Amino acid sequence: MVRAGLTRERLIRAGAELADEVGFDKVTVSELARQFDVKVASLYSHLKNSQELKTGIALLALEELADRGAAALAGRAGKDALAAFANVYRDYAREHPGRYAAAQLRLDPETAAASAGVRHAQMTRAILRGYDLTEPDQTHAVRLLGSVFHGYVSLEMQGGFSHSAPDSQESWSRILDSLDATLRNWPAP
Repeated sequence: MVRAGLTRERLIRAGAELADEVGFDKVTVSELARQFDVKVASLYSHLKNSQELKTGIALLALEELADRGAAALAGRAGKDALAAFANVYRDYAREHPGRYAAAQLRLDPETAAASAGVRHAQMTRAILRGYDLTEPDQTHAVRLLGSVFHGYVSLEMQGGFSHSAPDSQESWSRILDSLDATLRNWPAP
């Protein structure tokens, strides 16, 4: 018998919390069953397997990030919007390291198209419209921003900047200044 109160949504949220505690790569249906003190079979009426759990966590993380991004961008433009959006990613990764890792999960095309990842791309392009970039430069700039945000956040989370001065916040601020200058002076093809 399935324990009362277990739902797919509750299991995914618990999986997201578990990911933040132990790491996204260690989240499995078996581990989740231990958390709820139930047999693994009890969870299979809600989730097909660990991949479905991980996909659910990824979709949750993308939704949370998109909601935060939208709130941060409201009423902002230019460098202010760029910095606010970048800080959403950095802050989210610090607060929810497992969920942030989940947001990087490669989704099948249909799932990706229906996910909040689409909102992320729309928000990034909205920021870039403030820099008067058109295609294909806008797509190049989307890739640049994603690479810099994710690269910096990933290195920082792994302790890559903790061993020397200056403080990583100072570097982050200078990187955002550099991105803003690059976008304002985007080279012509």
